Amino acid sequence: QAEIDALLNGTSTEQTDNASSGESALNPQEIDALGEIGNISMGTSATTLYMLLGHKVTITTPKVSVKTWEELSKQYPEPYVAVKIKYTDGIMGDNLLIIKLHDVRIITDLMMGGTGQVDDSVEITELHLSSISEAMNQMIGSAATSLSSMFHKRVEISPPESLLVHFAEDIEKIRFDTKQEVVVVAFSLQVGNLIDSSMM
Repeated sequence: QAEIDALLNGTSTEQTDNASSGESALNPQEIDALGEIGNISMGTSATTLYMLLGHKVTITTPKVSVKTWEELSKQYPEPYVAVKIKYTDGIMGDNLLIIKLHDVRIITDLMMGGTGQVDDSVEITELHLSSISEAMNQMIGSAATSLSSMFHKRVEISPPESLLVHFAEDIEKIRFDTKQEVVVVAFSLQVGNLIDSSMM
C-alpha cells in the first residue's frame, strides 16, 4: 500500500527521473505496484467469475510489461475478443481485456447453462460478444470496487464494448492511440478443467 500511495502522490524519484529523461518504460517499483494492483483486482474478479460460471476460477499473479501496438500485433497474430472499458471517475484511462476465442465460447456456453464443451468451428456471434461483455463488466466492476478501496476514492467504469479483433488489421476498432506504448498485464486463467489459458 505504501508503494501504491507513493506512486499516486508522485513521490517516486525514479518515476520523476524517467519522466524527465523522456523514458517511457516503467521502473521496478511501478511494475511491482501495477502487479499488486492487478493481483488484488483479479482476485475479486475470479470470485465474480466463479459465481457466474459455477466452476472454480484461478487467476495467477500477473506479469507486467510495456509494449507497442506493433509488438502486440506480432505476439497476438490470431483474432481475439477485445473488451474495452473506460475508467470514467476516480482514475481516467482505458482498459482493454484480450481473451482467446476458444475461451469466449466456453464462458458463453457456461453462462447459458451449458457444459462448457464447445465446437471451435462455431462462428463468434453477437451472443458471444454480449455474454463476454456481461462477464467482463461484472469482473471489472468488482475490480473497480477493489481499486476504490485501494486508492481511497470512488472508481467508476463505463459499460464494456466487445469486439472481435485481429491486432494487425483492426487497431482502429480498438481506438487507442497507436503511437503510445501500453502497459500489458498478462494473467494465467483457469476455469475448472475447461479453460487453462491466458488473458491480458
